[in-house]
Amino acid sequence: MIEFLEGNDAVVRAALDAGCTFFAGYPITPATSILTGMMRALPERGGVAVQCEDEIASIGVCIGAAMTGQKVLTATSGPGMSLYSENLGLAQMGETPLVIVDVQRQGPATGSATKGADGDILFLRWGTSGGLPLIVLSPESVEECYTLTRAAFDLAERFRTPVILASQTEVGLTRERVDLEAAAVACPPPLSRALAPADQPYAPHAFSHPAEVGPLSPIGGSHLVRYTTSMHDERAFLTSDPEVIARMMEHLERKILDHTDEIALVDYDPQDGATTLLLAYGVVARSAREAAARVRAQGGRVSLLVLKTLFPVPESAIRRALLGMERVVVPEMNLGQYAQVVRAHAAGAQVTSVGQMNTELLSPDTIIREGGLL
Repeated sequence: MIEFLEGNDAVVRAALDAGCTFFAGYPITPATSILTGMMRALPERGGVAVQCEDEIASIGVCIGAAMTGQKVLTATSGPGMSLYSENLGLAQMGETPLVIVDVQRQGPATGSATKGADGDILFLRWGTSGGLPLIVLSPESVEECYTLTRAAFDLAERFRTPVILASQTEVGLTRERVDLEAAAVACPPPLSRALAPADQPYAPHAFSHPAEVGPLSPIGGSHLVRYTTSMHDERAFLTSDPEVIARMMEHLERKILDHTDEIALVDYDPQDGATTLLLAYGVVARSAREAAARVRAQGGRVSLLVLKTLFPVPESAIRRALLGMERVVVPEMNLGQYAQVVRAHAAGAQVTSVGQMNTELLSPDTIIREGGLL
């Protein structure tokens, strides 16, 4: 069935279809319609939706709900992500499944609250202490707001980690014709949380291999569950033992990085004979697709790589796309944030950043002109 929906509407539908049972948030443009949508829909399904007094409280109660067994969503924009930062680290330390939607707007600070940008990209990866890896997905359309939100819930459950959907104003508040019923059929069944056996001893952070992710036992359930912000051992007891700390840090890193190729979602459109790669993500990918089509129509040659997973960096996919390339053009609605990431994997190819952060969408013409594609 074809519907006319905003990206934020699709996020709400996806969360419900993924089995989300708890939402908490604070009103902030342009993410507020996710909050209002969840507050309308979730109680009708037996869930709980809460408007908290601020963003700090919102992510805090989400962490608490997740640890009692709920599937949890919260949504905000750039200023809210700044306030989420400390508790984001807590969720990493406690290995807490949690989905966060960041509907980005032009910044910094209040910025242009009703205008879009991709200014939070590196902040989403590095905006909390400790330097541990995070999973960040980036939709380019209303349909992908649905499919990637569904994927975010599954990744959060599988890897016991916060997962961020890096949406933005032009995706979240743009209405498009979309068949979410068909999109839902194409998604795998929602991943159920792996629970520890009730009749066996339980250690909250036990693993036999650093990349392994152990089951959860909900607080208030069959086991005594400890949860701490401090460095701990497998039983969640505080520790200062360097060997134990090193082992836990290796686990928190490798449980994600060792599975990068499985987490990586990309759309690769190569062209024979091309020596230039156009690499894009999010809403700018739509202009990049049009730019590539125009270049090819005029006899030029360019390959296209659209990233749906920004972090962990899909290194294998980027390196494969770079084979035979002399140049990489990276258009984005910021001043070249992900271009910095691409430079680290460019394998000798020249990286051209086409950055724009003036509240206007990057046009195909600008990408072609500034990227020197013709």
